[in-house]
Amino acid sequence: MNLKITGIVLPLLFIFVSAWAQPKKVVADKIIAIVGNKIILKSDIDNTILDMQRQGIDIPADVRCLSLEQFLGVKALVLQAEKDSLPVTDEEVEAEIDNRIRYFISQYGSKDEVERIAGKSLYQLKEDFKESFKEQKLSSAMRSKIVEGIKITPNEVKNYFESTPKDSLPFYETEVEVGQIVIYPKASHDVEMYCIEQLNDIKKQIESGKKDFASMAAIYSEDPGSKERGGMYEINRNSKEMDPLWMSKAFLLKEGQISNPFKTRFGYHIIQLVSRLGDDAVVRHILRIPQITQYELKAAKEKLDSIRAKLIAGTLEFGSAVSRYSDDEQSKFTAGMIQGSSGTFLTIDQLDKDLVVKLKDLKVGEFSQPMDYTDERGKKGARILYLKTKTEPHRENLKDDYNKVAQRALEQKKEGEIEKWFNSKIRNYYIMIDEEYRNCPSIQKWVKVAENAGK
Repeated sequence: MNLKITGIVLPLLFIFVSAWAQPKKVVADKIIAIVGNKIILKSDIDNTILDMQRQGIDIPADVRCLSLEQFLGVKALVLQAEKDSLPVTDEEVEAEIDNRIRYFISQYGSKDEVERIAGKSLYQLKEDFKESFKEQKLSSAMRSKIVEGIKITPNEVKNYFESTPKDSLPFYETEVEVGQIVIYPKASHDVEMYCIEQLNDIKKQIESGKKDFASMAAIYSEDPGSKERGGMYEINRNSKEMDPLWMSKAFLLKEGQISNPFKTRFGYHIIQLVSRLGDDAVVRHILRIPQITQYELKAAKEKLDSIRAKLIAGTLEFGSAVSRYSDDEQSKFTAGMIQGSSGTFLTIDQLDKDLVVKLKDLKVGEFSQPMDYTDERGKKGARILYLKTKTEPHRENLKDDYNKVAQRALEQKKEGEIEKWFNSKIRNYYIMIDEEYRNCPSIQKWVKVAENAGK
């Protein structure tokens, strides 16, 4: 991880560590810097380093200087955001905190483990996070305000590219943009009724005391996300990640109660509420997915074949076909394009093996024949693929990679604007830097302002 970021853009890591890394402030804590009325403590830097160690991040020799630079930048942005009355609501802050807590739980396995590592209850963690997360939101809002309206011209992109040493240009492996139209056929009425009967029978066995929910979930649930944990999820009422109907059913239950079978887009469920504290709850659930027969799959492929014929004939645009016919919720928002962590351009190693095989004989602009498809949750259907673009391995150039170059050039321009803003603004703030940090090369502009303030 590179701590030094041009224009002082604070990584999320530095925002929450002061509340996370230690249960109590150490006795030797002291103020090492002040910006306006905002203080930076020695423990802020210490906790940053502790959290980096916990995450296995390589720690540079000048980590204290770089960390202080980040904190100074954020404090200045927050001061200006408060002066400009930029709107940040308590609801926004709490939503950010809830997301971070859920991330911790997913990383460490359970709420109890998070509390053990932090040395605090989740409630205490949330309280401790409030100030730092509000500062995060304010600094981000201020940064956005500074760079709003900044655009980049084709000439600027060209000049940026030509100023980059050729041996510094990135090398790209083969990349593809792949779209898909997916149809999940509906199971027959008899199969759906069988799932409901199964779940009712499981519920009766649990309620009678013959079986416990966790063991039945481990045997019968078809949810890969929770099966190995006995169907357990730790959830928050305000989460947007879970199915809304599923969430509402969970929070209607009393502790220990099991719901009747109900249907979502994933299949049929029963849920047991294990415990609840305010908007947080621990639940167990069992998912049964109605099985699709070859008859339903054949009908889905026939429908896709008809769609493919229209696409080839040019009487139907791919994006329109996705919007009208595809059952894949995720790719509906990307006009059917399969998305990776950095967008729709995917390297071969980001594709599943089945997809690589299917694309082998496709040329750019072509549509595959309808084929069987099973998603990551085990749901069966059929799909056709569309190979939109494909690049060969190459050194970056403007013809093939204009958008990537333009994005970097735009970010550089924004960082320059941020840097100018700091240079013009920080002289207006009272700044104090502890003697121990005054030789840090990365904060010399802050040191100069602090020295002038002392005269």
